[in-house]
Amino acid sequence: MEDKERKCPRGKLHCFNWLEDIPGGLADFDIVEVQFKNTRKGFYRNSVNLPLEIGDMVAVEASPGHDIGRVTLVGKLVALQMRRANIKPDAEIRRVFRKAKPADLEKYEEAKARENDTMIRSRKIAESLNLNMKIGDVEYQGDGNKAIFYYIADERVDFRQLIKVLADTFKVRIEMKQIGARQEAGRIGGIGSCGRPLCCASWMTNFVSVGTSAARYQDISLNPQKLAGQCAKLKCCLNFEVDTYVESARYLPGKEIRLETADNTYYHFKTDIFKKEVTYSTDKQLAANLVTIDAARAFEVIDMNKRGEKPLQLQRDGDEKSNAKQRPIDLASQDELTRFDKTKKKKRKKGSNNNSQKPDNAPKSENKERPSNQQQKGENRQPDNQGNQPRRNNDRKPKGNNQGKGGQNNAGKNPQQGGNAGNGGAKHNQQGEQSRPNRPPKAFRDNQEND
Repeated sequence: MEDKERKCPRGKLHCFNWLEDIPGGLADFDIVEVQFKNTRKGFYRNSVNLPLEIGDMVAVEASPGHDIGRVTLVGKLVALQMRRANIKPDAEIRRVFRKAKPADLEKYEEAKARENDTMIRSRKIAESLNLNMKIGDVEYQGDGNKAIFYYIADERVDFRQLIKVLADTFKVRIEMKQIGARQEAGRIGGIGSCGRPLCCASWMTNFVSVGTSAARYQDISLNPQKLAGQCAKLKCCLNFEVDTYVESARYLPGKEIRLETADNTYYHFKTDIFKKEVTYSTDKQLAANLVTIDAARAFEVIDMNKRGEKPLQLQRDGDEKSNAKQRPIDLASQDELTRFDKTKKKKRKKGSNNNSQKPDNAPKSENKERPSNQQQKGENRQPDNQGNQPRRNNDRKPKGNNQGKGGQNNAGKNPQQGGNAGNGGAKHNQQGEQSRPNRPPKAFRDNQEND
């Protein structure tokens, strides 16, 4: 099973034969499904009863010559695929000749290598003939005797002259096939805005018309750049979930209904189908005084308005707290590389834990306000009763000898206070006072010592 899945062409209309292991030959069928370049498929009869499996390269009948393709489905499921493709059982079905030989595969690869160059040259030829058409793809037959040109045109094109020029240029049989923009995207392939291969290039076989009403039902912004696919048409995936939205909208109040309360009139603003909640606004055009309620409460208010009653407010009693704005979830943060890193704790400063390191028996110091810059500079300081200048808070407790020197220095600087300052050290030693005169600047002391 794993080998067969590996042999299947990747991203090109995946298929799996889930009836393969049924015993008794009930899953046997003489027709196989063969896929050629991109999305082109065909059904061929295995008249020689070759032991074919999914992924085998086979040579099949073509007109003229033969073509090389890959088997994508065998067994009874092929009948279901034929019914899906509207192929009748009595239709003419071509045969499978043989499994592809190395010589067949070599010629097939040479033909594929010429496709890109042929497409570019054919576009220039069509432009020189002033034909309003676009050649989107070229496919060579497995034996190299025929080339199929796929083109897009908005109107009818007379390409008889083009076929003659192409046949003379490339020396092969020419076949022209007109396709639409969706078929062109399926043949070329690519990656969609969802990050996956295009649906038309991977599994879709038929295309359904898509309208802007599908976007309106799903409350999608009608932005042409976001709604259009690589084919410049509306994305096919808009039709995938529109039926679920339409079914869920039946259990919600209509958008044209307005709700009446005792103090205001509320108009429909938006609907959350998944939560079954409706948001109403007091302004018909703008978002003003938005109130969000569930669908059951909306139907209750509608019934009350039909009976001529008007509630005091849209919300039920006690729903105000539940409708409080919650913190939005940042989806982008879920993909950050640092989301598993441990948050580092902030280190506390050394001085912040001084109080906690003191012993319990230590006396608690009173909280004193920190002096301002002006107080630190000594602008508003006043002398004490003895005429001494008050000391700063950060000055250390002086000794007697130093006080004496300080007094002499101050006496030299301030002659009026020299006597009081000179006695500062003796008074401090005798009386134990906490204040002492300020020492002069270092530059002044140095000058005095030099003198």
